[in-house]
Amino acid sequence: MKIVVAGTGYVGLVTGACLSEIGHNVTCVDIDKNKVEMMKQGISPIYEPGLDELLKRNHDEGRLDFTIDYKNAYKDADLIFIGVGTPEREDGSANLDYVFNVCRQIAENAEKDCLVVVKSTVPIGTNDRIEEFLKENVKNDIQIEVASNPEFLAQGTAVVDTLYAKRIVIGVESKKAEELLKEVYEGYNQPIVVTNRRSAEMVKYASNDFLALKISFMNEIANFCEMVGADVEDVAKGMSFDPRIGDKFLNAGIGYGGSCFPKDTKALHWLANDNGYELKTIKATIEVNENQKYKLFRQAKNKFGSLKGLKVAVLGLTFKPGTDDLREAPSIPNVRRLLDEGAEIIAYDPVGVENFKKVYPSGITYVSTPEEALKDADMAFIFTEWNEIKSLDLSVYEDLMYTPIIFDGRNCYKVKEAKERQIDYYSIGRKAILNLEEKALSKVKTAMVI
Repeated sequence: MKIVVAGTGYVGLVTGACLSEIGHNVTCVDIDKNKVEMMKQGISPIYEPGLDELLKRNHDEGRLDFTIDYKNAYKDADLIFIGVGTPEREDGSANLDYVFNVCRQIAENAEKDCLVVVKSTVPIGTNDRIEEFLKENVKNDIQIEVASNPEFLAQGTAVVDTLYAKRIVIGVESKKAEELLKEVYEGYNQPIVVTNRRSAEMVKYASNDFLALKISFMNEIANFCEMVGADVEDVAKGMSFDPRIGDKFLNAGIGYGGSCFPKDTKALHWLANDNGYELKTIKATIEVNENQKYKLFRQAKNKFGSLKGLKVAVLGLTFKPGTDDLREAPSIPNVRRLLDEGAEIIAYDPVGVENFKKVYPSGITYVSTPEEALKDADMAFIFTEWNEIKSLDLSVYEDLMYTPIIFDGRNCYKVKEAKERQIDYYSIGRKAILNLEEKALSKVKTAMVI
């Protein structure tokens, strides 16, 4: 069968590459000619471990192709996967413009019966709207059916998450669509959950929003641990042995980011309100996460009073390790507030610098090693738990910084180790370690007098 994938972002490109890896012939459609030529050479436009190899191997072996010619691609396709973005609008709702642009192209150019499979995350009921739209706008005498097939990949592990999925969810309204998708995914050898379309759409939102809720819950517990003298890592460990809870998403920090959790929590919250219902747990998840982003910044302000003229090392810019994605990364709003305070910022990230330069092209010094960022710094903020950062010995901070004061938003280091150093160490959900003398603040006091 001929499979076409619309969109070559995280969802579309990984879907296309992985379908070709299990033996299907796949054509990926994009509007950017330069991007298409890059992918034909095995160069992924997104940073994702293992993806370049999949692109090159399957393109060289003739199973995977890329094109900007959507008219020919959609003309005789058996299945068309839609994997374009659904970014949030200002009110929190999902922007479906890209999805319906693809649908219009399909309706105008498809010349044979086909199944349109929506992998993009869309509000409940969208697949019904898409099918209705296609039937109303189709130019040729053909039958087009729509199925929901949400993705559950995580950036940084997207290839593995797709090839070795914990489950494959398909939402269909006919046995024919069900059997066709089962045939497509036969090579994955993973559990297939069959539902109607609306349930499949809800599975995606409910899954992501539950994980976001779990993160915000642990951050609330972490904040309270600091007040009562408990250690959130010990608490999380004790919780993790309960199989009903598990050990995933129990790490406290400065909040979630990325392309999914922020967007999907807001979208479901908006959709519930639009239906006259308030999902209180989702509303709280969003509020807690927004507040958590600035926890360490507030601690720095409380310690120093003014940050004007201070040299700040920022370690980690992406929203998590293993990706160059900055969407909703806690680093962005924190850097803005630090700059507004008059701080001098030296930033390091192993893969995210070029993208961060698009947000802050000036006003920040970018360096290629964490040691360069730390040299003579008055404080350090850790926003991403890259191995390059976690593997640094605390003695490096002690030796290189003007005043070794660390605000660790990802709990990269052990409290016990910080106690053994001349370091002030602030983390999330654990007791602050204050080992420096008052002279640590002498520079800022001098700056305030001037």
